[in-house]
Amino acid sequence: MAVYTQVSAEDMAAFLSRYSVGQLRSFKGIAEGVENSNYLVETETGRYILTLYEKRVNPDDLPFFISLLDHLAGKGMPVPRAIADNDGMQLQELAGKPACLIEFLQGVSVTQPSSKQAMAAGASLAELHVAAADFKTRRPNSMGIASWNEMAAQCGDSLAHIHGELPDIVNSELAYLEQNWPEGLQHSIIHADLFPDNVLMLGNQVKGVIDFYFSCTDIRAYDLAITHAAWCFSPNGEKFDRALSNALLNGYREHLEQDDAEIYAMHVLARGAALRFTLSRAYDWINTPSDALVTRKNPMDFVRRLQFYRDPKNTVMFA
Repeated sequence: MAVYTQVSAEDMAAFLSRYSVGQLRSFKGIAEGVENSNYLVETETGRYILTLYEKRVNPDDLPFFISLLDHLAGKGMPVPRAIADNDGMQLQELAGKPACLIEFLQGVSVTQPSSKQAMAAGASLAELHVAAADFKTRRPNSMGIASWNEMAAQCGDSLAHIHGELPDIVNSELAYLEQNWPEGLQHSIIHADLFPDNVLMLGNQVKGVIDFYFSCTDIRAYDLAITHAAWCFSPNGEKFDRALSNALLNGYREHLEQDDAEIYAMHVLARGAALRFTLSRAYDWINTPSDALVTRKNPMDFVRRLQFYRDPKNTVMFA
């Protein structure tokens, strides 16, 4: 989450008048994240999240995201649905951007997860995959392996400005993954961005899974690899926590078994996850507007994860 588009109090109040949520009491921008503009809104009836979809989100994909969340909520998953206005419309426009008023979920995102919390996150990811199994709509992964060369090209010479060795690291890893990316694995709807800040917890219980704007159809085990890279290291990627890794994998596998082919491919999928976030963070580092209310994230944090996954002695952790 972030704020790129500023909304006035008058425009916010006019927007909310379309809904049966009462008068606006307060609102403030949310700086976390990098993708869309988000506001925490409080009205006479409660709290809500207002999201304005920025340039990385294709407006044509929004019906997919909205219907997926409705589907998952119908299966009992703790996900935030888009609220319909008085005319039954979930998708709106505000400040020239597509916008939704979204349910506010209780819970907090943890910055230093415990093993029990990591196990709960792994279980929730498996439950998501099971709940989405009969969701019929498909969406290609716009940030999948097919896009990584393009992202690297868009960053261009600026990669070296971030770190002198980054261009060589990116180019060598792209070549490796193009040759070794697994085929024939189970595909499903995946979250594709299940970082700790996208899981809301109370104690050791998951109370909310949010931010589905990268969700798509891709290799199911790749979603677990992304989550592993997001949860099992210190934020800067310098320290790997084996206890968190074991807990996350066990939590997932207790609810959804992985076959031998998926387990064998996990180290390659984890390398792909680390490269994907290296590239997207590098792009954002280079292109984030100076006046945006957003915290840029260092791409080198995921280079360190990539280097860990590249070490042959670390591949056994997924067995």
